[in-house]
Amino acid sequence: MDIVQIYECLCDRTRLRILHLLAQGPLCVCHFQSVLREPQVKISKHLAYLKARDMVEVERRGTWMVYSLPAKTPPELSANLACLQDCVREVPEFRGDLARLRKLAPKVEPCACAKS
Repeated sequence: MDIVQIYECLCDRTRLRILHLLAQGPLCVCHFQSVLREPQVKISKHLAYLKARDMVEVERRGTWMVYSLPAKTPPELSANLACLQDCVREVPEFRGDLARLRKLAPKVEPCACAKS
């Protein structure tokens, strides 16, 4: 994975928020919608951008697409994702995202939203 490619992906606030959430575990688009409070179209566009650059993986579960960080994360990406986690620890927007994600925790089992 090229370092420039990584930084191109990291230069957008929504993509940073998505990657920050995926560091907590796999999520589907509906989870991102609830946590980020953004429309599905915007989230899907950013997820497609990240997927095309091998920054996220996707697995179909029924009608749901579940996104996760790559199973085999290149060292350059791992280092930058660790830095992201450290850098946003005190940023209110990112802390709010994690708080909303924790409130969803019982429903975050991948695709539990399909049951609700």
